[in-house]
Amino acid sequence: MPQRKKQSTKNALPQWKRMDLHVHTPASADYRESGVSYLDILKKGEQKGLDIFAVTDHNTAAGYRRYLDEIEDLELLERRNRLTDEEKVQLQEFRRLREKILVLPGFELTCTLGFHVLGIFPPETTVRELEHLLLNLHVPAEKLDVGSGEVGATSDVLTAYRLINEAGGIAIAAHANSSHGVAMPGFDFGGQTRIAYTQDENLHALEVTDLTSKSRRRTQMFFSGTKPEYPRKMHCIQGSDAHRLNGIPGNNQELGVGDRPTEILLSETSFDAMMAVFLARDFSKTRPYIPAALSEFDPLYAAREEGDSLVQAFHESAGKHGIDRRILQDVVALANTNGGAIYVGASANIRQQIQGVSKPSETTNQLRNEIGKHIVPPLDVQIDTLKSAGKTILQMIVPRGSEVPYALDATQIFVRSENETSLAVRDEIVNLVRDAVAVEFAARVEKVPLETVAAVESAEQIVAAQEKAEAAPAVTLVSPPPHTGVEIVSSKTRKGDSGKDRLTQYTMRDLRNNRIIHNVTRSSARKLWQYAIGEYDKKTAQQADIHWLGDVGLLKASARAGKLRYDLVQRDSGGELHVYYGVTDDGIHGAWKDLIESVAGQAPVVEIEEENGSVSTPETFDALSESEIGEGEETAEASAQATTDELAAEQPDVEFSEMTLGIGEPLAPPTLITTPGRSLFPSPVYDLTPSTLETDDTAATHGLGVLEAAEALSESTDTQKTLAADARVKTADQPPEYIAAEISPAAVDSFSSAAMRAPETPVPRFGVLSVELPSAIEVATAPTAFANLEPTEIVSGETLAPILESAQPAAEMTMPPVNVNLDEQIVLPTDSLPADG
Repeated sequence: MPQRKKQSTKNALPQWKRMDLHVHTPASADYRESGVSYLDILKKGEQKGLDIFAVTDHNTAAGYRRYLDEIEDLELLERRNRLTDEEKVQLQEFRRLREKILVLPGFELTCTLGFHVLGIFPPETTVRELEHLLLNLHVPAEKLDVGSGEVGATSDVLTAYRLINEAGGIAIAAHANSSHGVAMPGFDFGGQTRIAYTQDENLHALEVTDLTSKSRRRTQMFFSGTKPEYPRKMHCIQGSDAHRLNGIPGNNQELGVGDRPTEILLSETSFDAMMAVFLARDFSKTRPYIPAALSEFDPLYAAREEGDSLVQAFHESAGKHGIDRRILQDVVALANTNGGAIYVGASANIRQQIQGVSKPSETTNQLRNEIGKHIVPPLDVQIDTLKSAGKTILQMIVPRGSEVPYALDATQIFVRSENETSLAVRDEIVNLVRDAVAVEFAARVEKVPLETVAAVESAEQIVAAQEKAEAAPAVTLVSPPPHTGVEIVSSKTRKGDSGKDRLTQYTMRDLRNNRIIHNVTRSSARKLWQYAIGEYDKKTAQQADIHWLGDVGLLKASARAGKLRYDLVQRDSGGELHVYYGVTDDGIHGAWKDLIESVAGQAPVVEIEEENGSVSTPETFDALSESEIGEGEETAEASAQATTDELAAEQPDVEFSEMTLGIGEPLAPPTLITTPGRSLFPSPVYDLTPSTLETDDTAATHGLGVLEAAEALSESTDTQKTLAADARVKTADQPPEYIAAEISPAAVDSFSSAAMRAPETPVPRFGVLSVELPSAIEVATAPTAFANLEPTEIVSGETLAPILESAQPAAEMTMPPVNVNLDEQIVLPTDSLPADG
């Protein structure tokens, strides 16, 4: 009979449970060992200390059915008093192990384009229910019992997530960063598709193969919620993907049952408790299993490695006399931006000693009271305790607010920008309000009469025609701007009554989300803006010696708080200079990455102290040496069970010194930081995923790498869709080369539509919307056809701009046609190769 593991939750303290949610059985056609019984698999799970494991055979529930049949056959013989002594022992073992280990039914579905998705279900789920779901996912009936990874055209990934979730299961992207994974490197498909495959609301977790890595390129770091185009932080777990009972020593692609488990913090060992963890935003309740003989995984240490960021903040103490007001400011800022975590009792500097919280219960109550008293509208903040270095730390999980904007004491609205909390300026408040209106708009459109549809469509056409007639010829940029930092678009100085200069106001462009902020002054500017204004006023770009590579150049490299920042310049088609201040490694991509590589060892790095802004003597940065590039990192898990191949596949993690210029992960062009309003209207973005050389069942091959691709979409009728891809071939001994073969826009459209095909009717997208209506109520009651639309261009000053307001761009970015020879092998850049590569 189906197993249901339940324990009393009364006064039960949460405990760490070990699980492996990716285990194959002999029912999978590619199972590696013969003569393995289901009792053998259970015994191996016990030997590995598993509390939970899931049976996930390829496109079939036959393995789970055989497991149940084997037990039921023994129980039938027992009832008829026909058990042999050996069979009695087997039945006793089954019963003992089923009390000890929670066995969950599931499957590994092969979706369209070959991506693998795990579906894990409650133990009372019947085999017939699983098979019915597989049929709905278009697994051929004749292949339901085959257990093959190749079953023809099934459902697309998004449909699989949705149907698994609707059936009450946990949807997990299998070995997401590896072969057949939705975020695997080297597979070129549309950026929007890749984002949807890893950010879909029906997806509960990503299974990754580099969870124990300390590399800054690890998958978990990429999906940390800090990337503009990947705003949803994802639960990341690991599993064995065992196709055999016992793993082969020295081969991390041939793992056995329980060889790569995950620990999960549960108050009871049940499916419901697991689901609750995956649905919550507390990411400290899952961790890779690390043998106690090595070192215990410390979630606070991992968070401090990342430091202050868009989605997390640190405070050494709760405050000397009551709760520190800066904590409440961070709560408001995170709720208004993308949600996140606040750690109280430790600083972001991993070298500083942890102070801890001496009275955690009392401090927790004070925090709850202060949040309820001072923050409006009401916000539910989860507060938990963590242990690190023998000290108690408070972890505050702040949700992404559903009623933005949130305010402190009803008047102060804060937002989170990179790693800084600041008072929102006027344009940011306007955007927050528009986001809130967008949510109401989407909720009420179903009641709008069809006449309004025609009126809005007509208004769109009129506005588009007027803008086309009034638009002046725009200059073009060969390469997209960086994806972090800030650009000063313009400035104006107001004159006093006596004719003297009174106040200078600046128009800033945030390169992370491409939003325009008007009327910024020195007094209202945050740190990065103040720095940019200072450099802009000194006309540094006109006076400095710029290191050029084509139309892009490096103005200056500086180090602040241990992080490199670049001031970059770009010439447009009209010869004008565009200056981008404070660009971080996250914003470096394409031509900018080539630029930084080309000037390594030539340009100076200026060390700037954060407190007083003093500048040290410039030094020259050097490119990474071959020994530094090849230097691998050893993880705790590697010391216990990782193989030589696994260590070789580990990404190098080079810690840059103060005077070293390095290259970070390339980033895609920005989109909006997601809030509930923003998430309804995703902007077209470009694509980037983390890279790893590990695969689930294919040997790691040195030289396989990332195809960096970008696609630029425009929704107006006069704009052609273009796709740009930069396929870089780089070896340890040779300089970069580029190979190309033309891809037509028609081919791109065909591929994108095939990748995203789903049963639902395609949703139209926003065009330019500008129409004068009597009130905002009519905005919120727009036609049904526009419920899930996507804005493509919003013009400053529109009465009813749906999501955001941005000034007309000073330059139009165009992407050159790109040629890609798909027959050529794409390899990783040199700095991504392992030591022996």
